[in-house]
Amino acid sequence: MESETDEMRECLIDCLRPRLKELIVVDRVLDLIHFIENEQKERIRQKARNDGDISAADSLINAVVHKPHTPGWFAAFVDALNRGGCKFAADYMQLNLPTPEAEAENENCVRLIHLLIPSLADMVTEEVCTHCFSKKLLTEDERDRITAEIGNRGRRSGARELLRRIVKCPPGWYSTFLQVLKDTEHHVLYNELTGNEGSDKKPSLKDKPIATGESPTSAESCDGTESMEITVNEQPMDQATGYTEQTFCDSEPLLSFADGSALEVARSPEKEITLRDYQMEVAGPALEGKNIIVCLPTGSGKTRVAVYITKEHLDRRKAEGKPRKVIVLVNKVPLVEQHYSAEFLPFLKNKYKVERVSGDSQLKISFTEIVKKNDIIICTAQILENYLERANSGEDEGVNLSDLTLIIIDECHHTQKGGVYNHIMMRYLKQKHKNKRLIKEQKEPVPLPQILGLTASPGVGGATKMEKAEEHILRICANLDASRIMTRSQEEFKKEQRKIIVSVEDRREDPFGDVIKKIMTAIHNHAELTPTCDLGSQNYEQWVVQKERQAAKDENQKVRVCAEHLRQYSESLNLSNTIRMQDAFSFLNKYYNEEMKKKTAPEEEHKIQITDTERFLFNLFEDNKKELETLAKNPEYENDSLSKLRTKILHEFSSRDEARGIIFIKTRRSAIALNQWIQENPKFADIEVKSAYVIGGGDQSVVKPMTSAEQKDVLKKFGNGQVNLLIATTVAEEGLDIPACNFVIRYGLVTNEIAMIQAQGRGRAEDSSYTLVEVKNSGVAEKECVNEYRKKMMNKAIQKIKSLNQAAYEKRITEFQIQAIMEEKVRMTKKKQKDIKNESPSNVKFSCRSCSEPICTGDDIQIIENMHRVNVTPQFRKLYIQRENTTLQERLLDYETNGFIACKNCGQRWGSMMMYKGIECPCLDVKNFVVNLNGKKISKCTKWNEVPIKFSAFDYAEHAINMTMSDNSDDDETM
Repeated sequence: MESETDEMRECLIDCLRPRLKELIVVDRVLDLIHFIENEQKERIRQKARNDGDISAADSLINAVVHKPHTPGWFAAFVDALNRGGCKFAADYMQLNLPTPEAEAENENCVRLIHLLIPSLADMVTEEVCTHCFSKKLLTEDERDRITAEIGNRGRRSGARELLRRIVKCPPGWYSTFLQVLKDTEHHVLYNELTGNEGSDKKPSLKDKPIATGESPTSAESCDGTESMEITVNEQPMDQATGYTEQTFCDSEPLLSFADGSALEVARSPEKEITLRDYQMEVAGPALEGKNIIVCLPTGSGKTRVAVYITKEHLDRRKAEGKPRKVIVLVNKVPLVEQHYSAEFLPFLKNKYKVERVSGDSQLKISFTEIVKKNDIIICTAQILENYLERANSGEDEGVNLSDLTLIIIDECHHTQKGGVYNHIMMRYLKQKHKNKRLIKEQKEPVPLPQILGLTASPGVGGATKMEKAEEHILRICANLDASRIMTRSQEEFKKEQRKIIVSVEDRREDPFGDVIKKIMTAIHNHAELTPTCDLGSQNYEQWVVQKERQAAKDENQKVRVCAEHLRQYSESLNLSNTIRMQDAFSFLNKYYNEEMKKKTAPEEEHKIQITDTERFLFNLFEDNKKELETLAKNPEYENDSLSKLRTKILHEFSSRDEARGIIFIKTRRSAIALNQWIQENPKFADIEVKSAYVIGGGDQSVVKPMTSAEQKDVLKKFGNGQVNLLIATTVAEEGLDIPACNFVIRYGLVTNEIAMIQAQGRGRAEDSSYTLVEVKNSGVAEKECVNEYRKKMMNKAIQKIKSLNQAAYEKRITEFQIQAIMEEKVRMTKKKQKDIKNESPSNVKFSCRSCSEPICTGDDIQIIENMHRVNVTPQFRKLYIQRENTTLQERLLDYETNGFIACKNCGQRWGSMMMYKGIECPCLDVKNFVVNLNGKKISKCTKWNEVPIKFSAFDYAEHAINMTMSDNSDDDETM
């Protein structure tokens, strides 16, 4: 009988939980509950400090209802509420409930206080607190706490604490509080709360709210009370109070009172989501809870469809009382902020909690908590994968797929082998097939989230036949467990853009290129090299790279150094065919200046060796430098591609009222140089061309990357018209929210059909054009024709897949999924074998890539945070010099990079000097060394995980002690 009574009481508390969470003041009640362990009480107090009262109250309720119960637990809890000043919460527990009218009136009062916190915080808190205590709105303990808050954090913080306390009083507190404001002569605040100017009339809250559509004028005609507009700024959650200083989630813009008066609240409204017919059509199966891929062209509103599906998903599960959690995955950091600010937050902020996390955000450290506390999380895919792996490995709580109810995968065509999207979906597919076994065994399956994929183009994966194109698309569908791929009806596609291919002519004369080729031929002769392809071509580039690697392995420094310099001249040839000759010359000149600096030691007394080959190469450039510089300044020899591009830009800006365009280009260096050329050309300034460049944020290139903030700033200017011509690398082709352009130019750049479709999608304004400008040796015209063919093949393949009957489609999908799971098992087995690093560290030796001098063995190298390989031995310290690196500005958590280290013998860069917790640690980059493993040389290691050695962990304490002892012995010697 007792257990049945306890069960009823538990049920009562769970029913009342939302109300109790709002009414319980945790720090008042917690000390009065004897049956909660002290350790658990401390955890709840910590939660109150970190997450606020509402979250802590939820934990307190969990502790109260936790079984087994001690005798009299329910009465003790009610008594603690009463004695702790939470009488209103105690009344609910004893079912002394207010009437629905009184409850609605009280809720409106609470909401009004929350809305007006920014104004009410200006009260003279000390006076108001004293009067509230005398009117029994506050207990003695609460008065003392508020007084302490005023002393510690100021009057405004004390006011927030006071308001947090009084709104938890039983109904009737509002009228008393108004009287307190009147008694303490806070007339402005009194009038704001009552909606009256100069009137002492007290509001009461009994009449139902005025309809949302009514105007202030109609409200006035009913009751003669003037509406008052309040502008509320969006502010973050106040950690002390647990609520925001703007509004709760009610949608009515008017608060109405029993005497008919009304208070209108102007706040940042949640936008209404409206879908076009074709958008609603493609969303259909997802609204029924099915996994689908939405395939719509760039600019057709894929993300808006995803927002609508998210809202309907959350609304439906909320109504059904089911758990709900949506995660939106993107593959680029800037997309996190874009989806958050432009799409999900504006449409869903008033009803659901939306948060974003990326590699640039400190929130990634507490990702598990972020997932728990929010309804919608937008993040980079790698963060989710990391936390799924944590949960899988038992490293910590992490995140499980079963915690999520909907995963949205942006740019889902990347869900292929090796990609992070595919790693996440492989976890999903494995569990899906395990669930089938569990169901057969009549066991409970593990819940899995719904999947929604978004893409402008799945591509054909390099297919040349229709059968292979179908297979590629079906594999993506299988990887995403999609029941259908949804596309817009063919007849609804907008009219195709005007597409123009601009051919270029070879230079009649190219004296600048001829001098470069003459230098390259001299280097070939010096190193006894015989190229088998055209200088400057892509094949030549590959040939040079192979020669450099083989020479490093053979310790043939003559060929290795020559190959390195030949790469620079080849790059210079390509630049002279793409941008100005003077930009190509500047690139070469800068390279040789940097190389000369490498050969100059920071200390005057130390000399870095210069080999005969290096001296030959330096002299060769110096001998031809003057001629190259003179030729580079002669516009007569400029390439035809640049001339055609100039004509095209002038035409677009002269023939349109408001031109806005993007030029896509291959390299970062070219993008920066092209932007400089446009800004320095007076003809472009005359027609108001305002250009800027946007490049990638990765650090793989020698060109300094762009930060997310810099990218965002440029795109913002492009959006508001401060910039009307964007020069971009492929970073802008996919995903980034770039306003509709009326012309797109691909300048000597063609990749695959996916990139082509996405680039074309950027030009979605009326009468937009898509132009391809050829560049010598690029072969872009031929590649574009192939891409057009693949685009048509892709569309036919999608239609063919859509025409399959569902049984045939599902059979093929299942086959591909089983194949993918089996391939993953084989891959993981091989990876485990590879990861078993049985080689002894002493068996691996490292030598300088440039001069072949032995440097260290694997025994000398230690690893920090499972990432950074460092050598802190005294012997190694004698082998390098340290140089300042002015471009390094990034500061990380426990360490910072502080210049770089280079070979004392030849000047070859080896890595960076890292400051780790106050200790300088030389951090090595394996690509700058030749690795010798058991006598076998490996010259093409670019990552440390390619070296089959398990290095010992860096012992910070031991190294610090050794350093201290060394410093002390030095001091003794000095004395």
